[in-house]
This record gives sequence, C-alpha cells and structure tokens, in this order.
Amino acid sequence: MKQKDVILIVVIAVVAGILSFIISGLLFVTPENQQQKVEVAPVITTQFTTPDSNYFNSASINPTQTIQIGNSNNPAPFGNGQ
Repeated sequence: MKQKDVILIVVIAVVAGILSFIISGLLFVTPENQQQKVEVAPVITTQFTTPDSNYFNSASINPTQTIQIGNSNNPAPFGNGQ
C-alpha cells in the first residue's frame, strides 16, 4: 500500500468513529436515561438499642466457660503430649 492509502484509511476510521459516537449519543443517551436513582444509605448513629433481655441477661449460659466432663484432671488425655 502507498502512503496515500494509509492516510485515507486512517481519516475514514477517525471520521467513522466520530460519527458513530455522535449518532449513538443521540439514539441511546436520552435525558431520561441520564438521570439515575440511587439508594440512600441510612445514617449511622452512635445510638445502640439494647438486645432482647430474653436472650441477653445475667442468668444466661456463658458459652466461653470451660466444661468439665467426668473427674479426670489429666491435661493430656490422648497421649503424653510428645
């Protein structure tokens, strides 16, 4: 190809790109499509509601408490630890 052919192809590609950008803007981007609704996040406050007293009270079971089953005080019940 000659240099004139390359320049002509580049000019045609640039003009086609500009025209397609303008036409797509007119066809697909309408003023109704430019406005979008977004969710509004709730405001974060320092207020904390107290949990239900049926589940969180001073007489409830403590899940972090060590449970002893049986009378064995062996610290390594399944071997000598080596």
